[in-house]
Amino acid sequence: MEVQIAVSKVPKFGIRESGDTVEVIERPQGGISVVLSDGQTSGRGAKSVSNLVVRKVISLLAEGVRDGAAARAASDYLYTHREGKVSATLNICSVDLVTKTLVITRNNPAPVILYDNQQIRIFDEESKPVGIYRDTRPVIVEVGLAVGLCAIVFSDGLIHAGSRTGNLINLISLFNQYGYNPEEPPHLIADNLLQRAIQQDEGRPCDDISIVVIKVLPHQGDQTRRMLVRLPLNNGG
Repeated sequence: MEVQIAVSKVPKFGIRESGDTVEVIERPQGGISVVLSDGQTSGRGAKSVSNLVVRKVISLLAEGVRDGAAARAASDYLYTHREGKVSATLNICSVDLVTKTLVITRNNPAPVILYDNQQIRIFDEESKPVGIYRDTRPVIVEVGLAVGLCAIVFSDGLIHAGSRTGNLINLISLFNQYGYNPEEPPHLIADNLLQRAIQQDEGRPCDDISIVVIKVLPHQGDQTRRMLVRLPLNNGG
């Protein structure tokens, strides 16, 4: 089996730079982690906050620090750096080859969607953003790696889609309608969800939207690891 990861993201309408930051890092003992942070508000101010949080987490993961401890440290770091006046959401999704598990660490009121054995599981336990209080603890979910497993993690822009028109997106209805195809690659899942959110906002996203999809598929081909990034350049920026 192999793990495929896809990210689709857009900024808030009228804002050139998204306040969300996504980074990928290889883990010291094997595996890979994806870190997503959504800084408070939008634009450059939010970007500086989310960058700060993600950089802290990435540096700790690279040193072998556990995901939960890295999340707590990042929260304390932001709290100290901004005196508890600024918050950010944080998700860490790790494919751990030592434990053969997918570990999802969440400091984000937005839920995590998990397809497991063709069943939808929604993890929506109360979870607080980082940076407001000392010793803010994350909610952690760990599941075994198996073909067909699919995790969908996102910033709150997906939940807020349609708020401008009073037609908020219904996550449960959306995922039930979307269905589950065990052979569908994660980039199509992420793109389809993002396009649905943009449609709810009538083509003008009311918030930054970032969607991360991690999926376990049957392995095909060689042992080469691959990463593909597409970055649209608007006005040369």
